[in-house]
Amino acid sequence: MDDERNRKKAMPHRSRAEERAAEIDISPTKLLADIERLTAERDEARAQAAEYLAGLQRERAEFVNFRRRTEQDGAAAASRAADSLRLRIVDAVDDFDRAVEVRPAALDGDPWAEGIAAIDRKLRALLERDGVRPMDPTVGERFDPRLHQALSHVSGSGRPADEVVGEFARGYLIADRVLRPALVAVSDGGDSDRGDSDRGDGDGPTDNTPNDHSTPFTD
Repeated sequence: MDDERNRKKAMPHRSRAEERAAEIDISPTKLLADIERLTAERDEARAQAAEYLAGLQRERAEFVNFRRRTEQDGAAAASRAADSLRLRIVDAVDDFDRAVEVRPAALDGDPWAEGIAAIDRKLRALLERDGVRPMDPTVGERFDPRLHQALSHVSGSGRPADEVVGEFARGYLIADRVLRPALVAVSDGGDSDRGDSDRGDGDGPTDNTPNDHSTPFTD
C-alpha cells in the first residue's frame, strides 16, 4: 500500500486540458479522415449557399420584372384613359368647327355665334397644351393605313388609285403617334371617262366625294 501511494506521488499531476488533449487521436489516419469529412461539409455548405443565392437572384429578377410589368400596365391604362378623353374632346372640336364653318352670314358679329367660336378656340388650345395637334390636310396624299382610315372608295375621280380624294374628318397626332387617323375617301383608280363626260369637268371629284370635314354632327 505504501508502494501504491509512493507511485501516485511520483506521477506528475495533469490538468483537465492535458487529460483531454491526451485523449485526442492524432494519428495520421484519423487526421486524414477528419480533413476529408470537413472538406465534404465545406463543399456541401458552399453548394447550398450557391443554391440559396441563385434562388434569391431568381426571386429578385422575377420581382423586378413583375414591378416593371405592373408599372408598364399602369402607364398603358393611364394612357388609354387619357386618349379616350382626348378623343371625346376632338369629337367636340369637330362639331364646333362644323358649326363655325356653316354659320350664316347674318350671324357675323352675333355674341352667341362669337361665343361658339370662342369655345372652339379654347378647346383647340386645351388640346395643344396636351400635345395634340391636327394632321395636315390629306387630300392629294397617297393613302397610308398608319395615318388614314378609308371610309369609302371613289370611282371616276380621275385620280390614281390609292390617292386620297376627300376628307371626312381631319386626323390628330399626339407627340409622334396617331391619336385618330384621318377619315378619308380614296380613289380606286377606275376609268373616269363616263364621269368626265357627265360632269363636263375631268378634274373634280365625283358627287359622293366628301368635302373637307363634311361629316354630320356627332352626338
